[in-house]
Amino acid sequence: MAATGDEAAAMDSISREPAAVSAGLIAAASGTAAAEHPDDPPEAPSSAPKKPGANSDGGVETAEEAVEPAEPDINELCSDMFEKMAIFLQGELTATCEDYLLLENMNKLTSLKYMEMKDISINISRNLQDLNNKYASLQPYLDQINKIEEQVSSLEQAAYKLDAYSKKLEARFKKLEKR
Repeated sequence: MAATGDEAAAMDSISREPAAVSAGLIAAASGTAAAEHPDDPPEAPSSAPKKPGANSDGGVETAEEAVEPAEPDINELCSDMFEKMAIFLQGELTATCEDYLLLENMNKLTSLKYMEMKDISINISRNLQDLNNKYASLQPYLDQINKIEEQVSSLEQAAYKLDAYSKKLEARFKKLEKR
């Protein structure tokens, strides 16, 4: 849809005079600005919109300025934005809550595993204590075994000496017998 008349003049003035833009747009949009301010002279269009083929460039077409579509109600846009933002934030909060629930479950499982490990270590400690007590109660018997072993080894040494001495005596006896 091409701009005509006052709208074309208002759009053309936007590009040339930024200060006059807001006044021109308000006047064009409301249609009551001229009635409220009769002392202000009406703005003259600085140039009429150019039509394709009507220029003096010899066959070069010029593009017409694009006209923005009518703005929807700002309240509808704001409420739509807030609804979408609420959905987005709700999703973010839900994801965060699920992350915390997962973390909580992981902490509970880890706590249970550590409790099991604690029970196992307590049982191991108790069994080790029992073994130490049994070893302590067997220690006198082990000491007796060590003493007996020492006595057996000394007896064995005495038996070897006695055997060696008896061999010497036998050898002497045979020697004396031959004579």
